[in-house]
Amino acid sequence: MKKKAIWTAVTILFILFIFSNSMKPSDISSADSGWVLRVAQESLGFMGISTRWLTEHIIRKTGHFTEYTLLGILLYGCIRSFDFPAERRYFLRLTAGFMVPFVDETIQLGVRGRSGQISDVWLDCAGVAFGILIAALLHRYRRRGRKQYDKKLSNDPGIRRKPL
Repeated sequence: MKKKAIWTAVTILFILFIFSNSMKPSDISSADSGWVLRVAQESLGFMGISTRWLTEHIIRKTGHFTEYTLLGILLYGCIRSFDFPAERRYFLRLTAGFMVPFVDETIQLGVRGRSGQISDVWLDCAGVAFGILIAALLHRYRRRGRKQYDKKLSNDPGIRRKPL
């Protein structure tokens, strides 16, 4: 029960964070992106890497994808914590993975200097799908490791197991 509450709270708070970013007027959003751009340019420049190719547009789109990748990971964990049948988990992830970006871009239509773009909905959906894929692969890897560990323990004659 506690696990469900934590996953749900963190996921909802992250969705609200995403929506709050979309409610920022363009000048504030641009200043945020500009700050990230300067930090990235300085960091890459320090390593001797040219940054002429790095633009605010690239920073914004990378930010979208990264933000939604994290959302995909959170959705995977949150929905998995509810012990729904597999079909329902897939449906919920698919629905939330589309609806959050759709609502996010719709919010921007009412914000000064911002515009909702269908291309961003698709980019965000791709980020969610990538995050779900990462989480599923990590879960599978962890589960496989646990099975191998259990098998190793059961084959070790030095370990006494309690009878059932």
